Amino acid sequence: MSILYILPALLISITFHELAHGYVAYKLGDPTAKDLGRLTLNPIKHIDPVGFLSLLILRFGWAKPVPYNPSYFKNRRQGTLLVAIAGPITNIILALLSLIAIALINTSYSIWYNILEMMFLYNIIFAVFNSLPVPPLDGSKILASILPEKLETFFWKYEKYGYIILLILIFTNVLGMILEPAISVTMNVLVAIVQFFL
Repeated sequence: MSILYILPALLISITFHELAHGYVAYKLGDPTAKDLGRLTLNPIKHIDPVGFLSLLILRFGWAKPVPYNPSYFKNRRQGTLLVAIAGPITNIILALLSLIAIALINTSYSIWYNILEMMFLYNIIFAVFNSLPVPPLDGSKILASILPEKLETFFWKYEKYGYIILLILIFTNVLGMILEPAISVTMNVLVAIVQFFL
């Protein structure tokens, strides 16, 4: 039964995250995502089959990244920052909306309640995880965009090692020790906001 709750939550979270990247890039003048058919709410366009199965089975996976070309941006660094941050911000907004819906439903004995609960959880996880400043995650692009240009060049020079660092963090459980308190704090902040207004 949990798959029935998790599956729609994952599909919505991933789709909106990737769409946000492509849409912001498009609004900044980059047609790459649009030309490739990625400005869509069709989850099939955004899902990497292997990454999605891995996410369901191993609790770690990946989506199909939305490509963009920063050479289209009037300000390359600012554009890259806005595109990168769009995904995590969208996940936070979805988590907040899910929490508001949960509060309005006001019962835990509902299929919709369970789906929304998973939506809340996964969107926070995606937002926090993708904000880590390790390539290829969004956080690495956010960090690179605010570094001085010399340090940005140095940062991207060693980008290829980001995947190795990420795998080490995952398999040594260091990643869990980093993510858990950040996820907990984010959850508590959103819950406090909703409780204050509702």
